[in-house]
Amino acid sequence: KKLGHSKTGPAATERSTRMTDTVFEAFAASAKRHPGNEFLFIPESATAGWANGRLVYTYAQAAAEIETLRARYAAAGIGPGHRVAILLENRDSFFFHWLALNAAGASIVPINPDYRHEEIVYLLAHSESVLAVTLPHRKADLERAAAATGRPVPVVEAATVAAGVPTVPPASAAGLPPAASLPPRQREAGLLYTSGTTGRPKGCILSNDYFLLLADWYRNEGGYIRFEPGRTRILTPLPMFHMNALCCSSMAMIASGGCIIQLDRFHPKSWWRDVAESGATIVHYLGVMPAILLQLPDSEWDRKHAVVCGFGSNVEPEHHLAFEKRFGFPLVEGWAMTEGGAGSVIMCSTEPRHIGTRCFGRVPDRVKLRVVDDADADVAEGEPGEMILQAAGPDPRRGFFSGYLKDAAATAEGWRGGWWHTGDVVRRGPDGSMHFVDRKKNVIRRSGENIAALEVEGVLQRHPAIAQIGVTSVADKVRGEEVIACITLKPGHAADRATAESIVAWCLERLAYYKAPGYVAFDAPLPLTPTLKIQRADLKKMAEPLPARETTFDTRAMKKR
Repeated sequence: KKLGHSKTGPAATERSTRMTDTVFEAFAASAKRHPGNEFLFIPESATAGWANGRLVYTYAQAAAEIETLRARYAAAGIGPGHRVAILLENRDSFFFHWLALNAAGASIVPINPDYRHEEIVYLLAHSESVLAVTLPHRKADLERAAAATGRPVPVVEAATVAAGVPTVPPASAAGLPPAASLPPRQREAGLLYTSGTTGRPKGCILSNDYFLLLADWYRNEGGYIRFEPGRTRILTPLPMFHMNALCCSSMAMIASGGCIIQLDRFHPKSWWRDVAESGATIVHYLGVMPAILLQLPDSEWDRKHAVVCGFGSNVEPEHHLAFEKRFGFPLVEGWAMTEGGAGSVIMCSTEPRHIGTRCFGRVPDRVKLRVVDDADADVAEGEPGEMILQAAGPDPRRGFFSGYLKDAAATAEGWRGGWWHTGDVVRRGPDGSMHFVDRKKNVIRRSGENIAALEVEGVLQRHPAIAQIGVTSVADKVRGEEVIACITLKPGHAADRATAESIVAWCLERLAYYKAPGYVAFDAPLPLTPTLKIQRADLKKMAEPLPARETTFDTRAMKKR
């Protein structure tokens, strides 16, 4: 399969959601145009324990399921201004209840299945959800959490909703915003909670417009992102409580009559077979996935697929070209965040992609971008600084989220000066390409030098003894902060000083001395989010006592000063 620049498919008439006002209306329009098309495909590998084999629904079949649920929700009084929490994992029922609730005018609050009692209590209370819909094995968990909120939050199983739902009070009686007075496109359609990598999760308010504009952006991106209305099939292993799966892959398919191929999670051993047998034309990935897939032995399924591109972020630079050569399609790196939506997303959909760097594309015409220092003054080209953004045009917030729920101060802080502050440190290249450096809060400041934890992790990840790596800082009386590497070793490697020193020596050969670890901590499991990102706040807290442990080695003497 040749790697090269390609144009998007035909039928531009299907590339805009301007004639629809809600997520459900976009679905209904596609169901009318393509009733026999496959809407949802769940491979057998993703149904273990709850279904017998793969599941496939056409748009017509999905529409019938959704209408039954919509009628029940509407009969219970659920409508604009209401929020309904749903804990339905990546199952078929998630899609049906999501679209039925949107058709009724309500907003969904997806619950991360990995949340435990206190986290669910917080989400239900903070969101003021009037109902929780869940799976049988989680009903008791949600009932306990609902009771702990001190508010009446009925909990129902998804399978019983069709038989009836407890009546809920009007949104106004619940003290919720007067959503009915807003145009449907501006009404809240979803409340997504941030992953909490740097603190307590915030509720991002997402309107129907947010969802629809993301669908339009994705389908119209062009370049390597090749869409054929009614024919494109996107496979994703990412969770439906995450912006990528809920608002990008699912919305693009809903709006174009394509097929959502939804996995429950990333299954390396069955990945290529699922990709081939599902007919996927685009696959979504996270940085850790290409690395794992490259470690698998060659297989007959490696090229037995119809994929034209992958879309994701944070592929390790040294894996990028190797992946494309082996599996035969480009990995299109991009940058996005829940708060930014279509108003800020940037991707490497055309050349030059600068493979082997952390390039995420050039700034498109629809986005305005600056790279600034801590005083919001523009830095020189090539210098690292925080990326701040606006949407181009008369409305600088077009496509962005509507704000953080119950946190006007945090919303205002993010938009200070009229620009959205991403918290990401980037560099702009000579040709205008943007290169990711690290999260601003992950930058370690040692003796006046700024060190990106991600850069150090990328180098150390290639060390033959390291299975997992997380880099953060610990206090240092002389230098302010010192670099500490928290490491899980591969089998057969000893957690001793010799290994620690070999790791530091590896780093010193490849990076400036001050970036190398001053401490190497073994047997320190990394705190990860469900999307396999390091919980940076938890990592930093976990690292504080590590220098005093026997399995941590002080390697500061190996550095110049």
